[in-house]
Amino acid sequence: MRGTSSDALRELARARSVVLTTHINPDGDALGSMIALYLFLQRRGIQVQMWLDDNLPVMYSFLPHLDKIARPPITPQPVDLFVVLDAGDASRTGSSGHNYRGRSLNIDHHLSNSDFADLTFVDETAAATGVMILRMIEEADGGVSKEMATCLYTAIATDCGFFRYANTDAHTLHAAARLVGYGAEPHTISEQLQTMPLSRITALSKVLDTLEVSGCGRIASVMVPPGIASTDVEDTEGFIDYPRNIAGVEVAIMFKPSAEKETVKLSFRSRRLNVSDLARSLGGGGHARAAGCTLKGSVYEVKPRVLTRVLEALREAGL
Repeated sequence: MRGTSSDALRELARARSVVLTTHINPDGDALGSMIALYLFLQRRGIQVQMWLDDNLPVMYSFLPHLDKIARPPITPQPVDLFVVLDAGDASRTGSSGHNYRGRSLNIDHHLSNSDFADLTFVDETAAATGVMILRMIEEADGGVSKEMATCLYTAIATDCGFFRYANTDAHTLHAAARLVGYGAEPHTISEQLQTMPLSRITALSKVLDTLEVSGCGRIASVMVPPGIASTDVEDTEGFIDYPRNIAGVEVAIMFKPSAEKETVKLSFRSRRLNVSDLARSLGGGGHARAAGCTLKGSVYEVKPRVLTRVLEALREAGL
């Protein structure tokens, strides 16, 4: 059932124990929104846990309370409310989505949301789930701490490319301004996100070595080489922006193979094509200009099929 922010707040208020989770391969919106809601619920005296079935990206190590995020338990755990943030399908949460017993609430802003939860609060017009969490906290009591503000500013700024992407509107900028008023420091957050270890720079150089441009210059793709150490492979957020920024490119794709799981994670970015529809046709989802999916098989099996499908989508869209 779909509901409003008020419905979501009532659901949270009725719960004595809450588990928060988000999607695998978490980004700034996923982590920032989850931690901010965690702090809000803690303040209200609710017993709350955070689960994540994935590693934490190094670039977000400055966020507070990361040490409170735990792997999901092996056996299902009873909770009053299981909350999934920034994910439109339960499969995007890994094992977290299977290891609980209780009611579920989904707070999300993706067009491709599958309405998998008992209660779903979706706002496709929001630039980030962080915008929605901010509104909920303000609606509940208006008290946004500096830690919450830091988390939510990170959530919003990263999901709209620091206010460069098409999802940046007046509501997005107004939300960011309010968070600065609550204590978020844009220059500090930006500096933290732009500072990276040498290993990540090395990984980026190896990824860019795989750059291929096809479709008469309209498609640019990169691959995370299997030879990169696992610690580097986990922290590749933002790498896809490099092929996306090539002049004439309509769609950028990043292939991220996992030999252990025999799968390939795909990330899509576009200028005009609706890649949410494209990703949904491949079993994934996301936003109009940023989406992704996971396909079974090796990258050498998956890549030709995906490039063909992207070229077809461009032709169908007249691009």
